[in-house]
Amino acid sequence: MIKKQMEIASQMNDEEIVYHLYVTQALIFLIALILSVFLFTPATFFSMWQWDIREILLYGSGCAALVLFVDFLLIQYAPEQWYDDGGINEKLFRSRSVPHIFIMTMVIAFCEELLFRGVIQTHVGLFFASIIFALLHIRYWRKWLLLLAVVSLSFWIGLIYEWTSNLWVTIFAHFLIDFILALHIRYRTKEVTNDA
Repeated sequence: MIKKQMEIASQMNDEEIVYHLYVTQALIFLIALILSVFLFTPATFFSMWQWDIREILLYGSGCAALVLFVDFLLIQYAPEQWYDDGGINEKLFRSRSVPHIFIMTMVIAFCEELLFRGVIQTHVGLFFASIIFALLHIRYWRKWLLLLAVVSLSFWIGLIYEWTSNLWVTIFAHFLIDFILALHIRYRTKEVTNDA
């Protein structure tokens, strides 16, 4: 199943990959909304959204900084084949404008954190939310380093949510991680293309 998914993804062009990303995020958002209607009272749902800018910036950027530090160490020192996702991330980000990358990574962070932290973690706990998050990132299953990274990332962001009970913190952290790594992919790909 994983091999078939990777083959299908490798045959798609950049636009098809982006289209499927948005469809997936729309489904995640829809599932989160439907579950929220049944699992939350309005007061409980809105209590997860605390616009505490100091907390959002402090914990969100601190969480992201630690993850990015580890990611860039891995990029620098681990063999490339250990963290190669089959070129999907490169197809997603190499030709996108910076504003599009900003929007794309914000959509991903918002939808995924709403479902995994807001709905799943709130109702079944950190462990199951993190495992489900990792299971849905199917393209990382074949690479032990990517799988370890996505599981660790999910637990780390889940812990931040446990400490703050604020979805804006985890959304901001998730967004910063994805946005900065996406920019790295975009500009690294442009450098390689220009050097060729």
